[in-house]
Amino acid sequence: MRTIDCDYLVVGSGIAGSMAAMGLAGHGRVLLVTKRALDEANTAYAQGGISCVMGTDDTFDLHVADTLDAGAGLCHEDVVRQIVEAGPACLRKLIDMGVPFTKSAGSACPEGFDLTREGGHTRRRILHAGDITGREVERTLAARVRATKGLHVCENTLLIDLVTTRFLREGGENRVVGAYLLSTETGEIWAVRTGAVILATGGIGKVYQYTCNPDIATGDGIAVAWRAGAKIRNMEMVQFHPTCLYHPRAKRFLISEAVRGEGAILVTRDGKPFMEKYDPRGSLAPRDIVARAIDNEMKTRGDAYCCLDIRHKGEAYLKARFPAIYAKCLEFGIDMARDLIPIVPAAHYLCGGIAADVAGRTTLPGLYAIGECACTGLHGANRLASNSLLEALVCGCACADALCAEPVPSVAHVTVPDWVYGHAVPTDEAVLVAHNWQELRTCMWDYVGIVRTDKRLRRALRRVRNLREEINEYYFDYLVTADILELRNIADVAELIITSAMARHESRGLHYTLDYPDRLRLARDTDLVRAPEKEW
Repeated sequence: MRTIDCDYLVVGSGIAGSMAAMGLAGHGRVLLVTKRALDEANTAYAQGGISCVMGTDDTFDLHVADTLDAGAGLCHEDVVRQIVEAGPACLRKLIDMGVPFTKSAGSACPEGFDLTREGGHTRRRILHAGDITGREVERTLAARVRATKGLHVCENTLLIDLVTTRFLREGGENRVVGAYLLSTETGEIWAVRTGAVILATGGIGKVYQYTCNPDIATGDGIAVAWRAGAKIRNMEMVQFHPTCLYHPRAKRFLISEAVRGEGAILVTRDGKPFMEKYDPRGSLAPRDIVARAIDNEMKTRGDAYCCLDIRHKGEAYLKARFPAIYAKCLEFGIDMARDLIPIVPAAHYLCGGIAADVAGRTTLPGLYAIGECACTGLHGANRLASNSLLEALVCGCACADALCAEPVPSVAHVTVPDWVYGHAVPTDEAVLVAHNWQELRTCMWDYVGIVRTDKRLRRALRRVRNLREEINEYYFDYLVTADILELRNIADVAELIITSAMARHESRGLHYTLDYPDRLRLARDTDLVRAPEKEW
């Protein structure tokens, strides 16, 4: 088995991983691995933009207050302020790289950048590149990464598991000393020996039957960190985006929150507004409130979907402001200027994850987590719109800065053993993956979705634990494949979500349960740590 030595292993090529990898280049040997192509990351699917204080009518205090309000008391205020205040300087790096943020003549931003507004924001502070911000950011970063000296990229490469001193049966403090990787191009398994692993693996949307996330969002980083012994936090806080396009051929297409920010109203199928019944902010209420309202309207009326109405803005405006969304809707016979847009909620973003500070430090020495796979305390119980790319940007930069200032312990003495699990070639892998994949995701949608109960959670836990046992037996007996790895990871993440949800006896933010409809006076994080005796 091939062994690779590097100083820093970065897993994930979105905005967080790319910024960290580029910041570390020149300070050691950097290996950036990504499970698909370099520019195929969750970042590329972010339509809205990056929230940042840039307007003359805005302040850090206002941005902090909006974030705390959306987070339903669970945000860590010191973290919120740190990330919000670091935003402008980090955003300047993207501007200098050439990300084509949209400008407008009447902008409140001195530099002329067009600032839009989304749900939960009291000011226009969202920088965007049309309605394909994530794609433009990812395209720019991918080109920069490829041009960065001292940065080696491995595409089509999956993280199997971390190698820790506990796994090697060494005494003393448990820390990360390496990892196992799978090349999906060759089928080879590689061992990596490194003193620092930076996880930037994105979200967990594929744990649910309906999601606007790409197929790569299978919670890989969270699952491997959990198995290695890192603390996992607030996994019950899964954000469901209120407005995913409802059409049989519109796979995971998102109608950006910016559409509501620019005046779209949520209505029933027959065109009647309903959000004022649920929140005085109407269609601009935070996502958790909007998603529950839509879910309730669908269930009480027996409708398969609700709608967005932005017809009053006119064709010329809509084509100029939302060209990609307008064109995509037209593909399905929906004219935003003349028709109601059918929408449903879908799993979108995880506010929990691997417990980490702003620089990515986790509870497991040698392991760092940044971006959506991390839980820094910024989002609390509900993410404020467009704070996700801000967090990924700031934490990616902070992680690189911290690692450059902190010497990484040498692991040259460590021998990473050959991979020994699974030698037989599976004959029924496709059946196993397809059946268990569908059963698990349907179970999570039906029992651990927007509205929860203790009974539903208990049912889900029994089913998911049975599936995990079956998957793990298969995993250790047969050759490792990408499909099996992702199935194993979403099963582990599913149990973490259920276990965390069962531990929170209140309704707060994204976690709403009929058995505990009130919010407790004291907000506490839900922390989970795997027992050492359950290692591997």
